[in-house]
Amino acid sequence: MAEHEQVREHVRVAVVGSGFGGLGAAVRLRREGITDFVVLERADSVGGTWRDNSYPGCACDVPSHLYSFSFAPNPDWPRTFSGQRHIRAYLEHVADTFGLRPHIRFDSEVKRMAWDAERLCWDIETASGNLSADVVVSATGPLSDPKVPDIPGLDSFPGKVFHSARWDHDYDLAGKRVAMIGTGASAIQIVPSIQPQVSRLTLFQRTPAWVMPRMDRAISGVERALHRALPVTTQLRRGLLWGIRELQVQAFTKHPEELGFVERIAKRNMARAIKDPALRAKLTPDYRIGCKRILLSSEYYPALARPNVDVVASGLGEVRGSTLVAADGSEAEVDAIIFGTGFHVTDMPIAERVVGADGRTLAESWKGGMEALRGASAAGFPNWMTIIGPNTGLGNSSMILMIESQLNYMADYLRQLNVLGGRVALDARPAAVQGWNHRVQERMKRTVWNTGGCTSWYLDASGRNTTIWPGTTAEFRRATRNVNLAEYEVLRAPADRKTVAGGAAGENAEAVA
Repeated sequence: MAEHEQVREHVRVAVVGSGFGGLGAAVRLRREGITDFVVLERADSVGGTWRDNSYPGCACDVPSHLYSFSFAPNPDWPRTFSGQRHIRAYLEHVADTFGLRPHIRFDSEVKRMAWDAERLCWDIETASGNLSADVVVSATGPLSDPKVPDIPGLDSFPGKVFHSARWDHDYDLAGKRVAMIGTGASAIQIVPSIQPQVSRLTLFQRTPAWVMPRMDRAISGVERALHRALPVTTQLRRGLLWGIRELQVQAFTKHPEELGFVERIAKRNMARAIKDPALRAKLTPDYRIGCKRILLSSEYYPALARPNVDVVASGLGEVRGSTLVAADGSEAEVDAIIFGTGFHVTDMPIAERVVGADGRTLAESWKGGMEALRGASAAGFPNWMTIIGPNTGLGNSSMILMIESQLNYMADYLRQLNVLGGRVALDARPAAVQGWNHRVQERMKRTVWNTGGCTSWYLDASGRNTTIWPGTTAEFRRATRNVNLAEYEVLRAPADRKTVAGGAAGENAEAVA
């Protein structure tokens, strides 16, 4: 038998990624009694985006007690909005507490995975070896692959260039002339963190952001002691934070006009720090607040008002040696360029490595736009599920809530496979996927993300919002509580094909919550 034909390792479930989604999936698998699984991680430690993003000032814009697993509460969060270091430590703690280390394979980037229709399993090629799995749970996350724009002349820039998610801690910014490209969630944390040490900071702003005050504070020792002694107080705190955000959803999804009050708060936040009318005009958005992600900072505007900061109200257009030329023709001489230009969200690179039942990649299948049944299952990709899939993102609350809902769906998916018995797989019916996506997109039409007058990373190349969930987290939890077999085709191995397949497409299909 040839070496490549030898029996390779096989597992029940292969999880890809060890951020919140991957570690959450691993914990849920163990709680379901499934121990025959691996977690494939491309790096040498867990943490996902909270491992990769270690730039100065990196922190979460969701309150700590809501940005953590419900099954792994942390009574010792040091601040109401925790920093990257503490969130990463929390994920390491989860990996240790739930005994996940033996399942995790580091330095095992997935190069390719292909569906074997005869064996009803996925063949997976990784940087550390090959294996197969009955089920794949893709938890690579949308904020994992940095996006750097194609700028003419960038390759010839003589200075330092890096993305915020690949921060070069060996490069000393002190006394340097630095360009910050972008004004998103990372940039507004980086700018005030590096402004005091650089000689000159030039911010290239393609579109101004709405920035609300960041109500951050240290959590007192008394509060933490209370949470440790009475865990119910942690649950109450989390519940209150959740409830407030659920009440806000209507304004984002049905009544964007109600967000005018929030705009006034944001403008006051700006006016307190920015006294120069010309600078204030540059920084004032011309779209409805909420259309892009609302950013939180009480230090961003004061930093922009400092004398060593220039705001260029235009995107970077060209690089000529060490001179950066904006789209409006203005120029700046710099020693270093930092890109805070986001990630490949609607064109995730992992999609190019997943080959489905018909030989097409997921990227080819999603060429017209990402879509997945209940944000989890793509038609033509049996026994493949994604965590934080299409239209599962949030604009105002914690993604951990959505992840846990998808873990509920994953758990029931695996239970259904067990009930069906034998060598079996589930493939989302195209009609069910299209029906779900149609209902989501219909609801999206009146949301602030579609009507607010901006172009955001929520939208794909064709202008369709394939990123955000247009409802409450409670609605999504109801929609993903159980797998409806009528929405799937049941596939069986040759020896088991006498078994009757699932119901007709769309039969008893649960509507979008």
